[in-house]
Amino acid sequence: MRQKTSIEIFTYWEQLRGNADAPLRNLIQPSAVRHILPELFILELLPNEAPRFRLAGTAICSLMGREIRGETFAALWAGSQVEDPVRIATGVMTHVVPALINATGYSISGRHMAFEMVLMPMRSSVDVCDRLLGCLTPVAHAAWLGSERLEFLALDRSRLLYDRPVRTAEPPSHLQSANPIVPRDGAGFGELMRRVLNLKTGMHDSRAG
Repeated sequence: MRQKTSIEIFTYWEQLRGNADAPLRNLIQPSAVRHILPELFILELLPNEAPRFRLAGTAICSLMGREIRGETFAALWAGSQVEDPVRIATGVMTHVVPALINATGYSISGRHMAFEMVLMPMRSSVDVCDRLLGCLTPVAHAAWLGSERLEFLALDRSRLLYDRPVRTAEPPSHLQSANPIVPRDGAGFGELMRRVLNLKTGMHDSRAG
């Protein structure tokens, strides 16, 4: 892990989780990471579905040339590589362990840039890990990034960020939505982050330039 955004968000995630394997999502405060929100995203794992974007920062959407909220995580990756990134993201939530991905983004003209992606699990409750907090950061700044969209990301390598005994979390289930301790969609961090990102909608993020 070498990029400033990656280090900052992972350090913050580590502080929040303390001795737990992952923090509760409602503990995360957007104001604490406001300066890197454009490079952050949240994935959601629904029953019998692949991970999907609940939120995506403006810098990430600018890189891809579209709003990716609601799309599957697979939509970012080269068609021949979809299974591995999806398996990694799903594993982060299923086994509650963070991971680091190094990837290369390619534009339609053939330009390319190396990226660093960190994936960190979040819990909806003490029994359910169905969210993932992530960041996507280029290793260098280039004028074409944000003006020439990326066609896809190609996975270069990945690794767990530290070793720990694998612990399988209970899969998210609609049956658990009636549990009053599980925050409903839009509560906590997700809602606050959405408000901040909405204020930035339509603005070109200077960090992506």
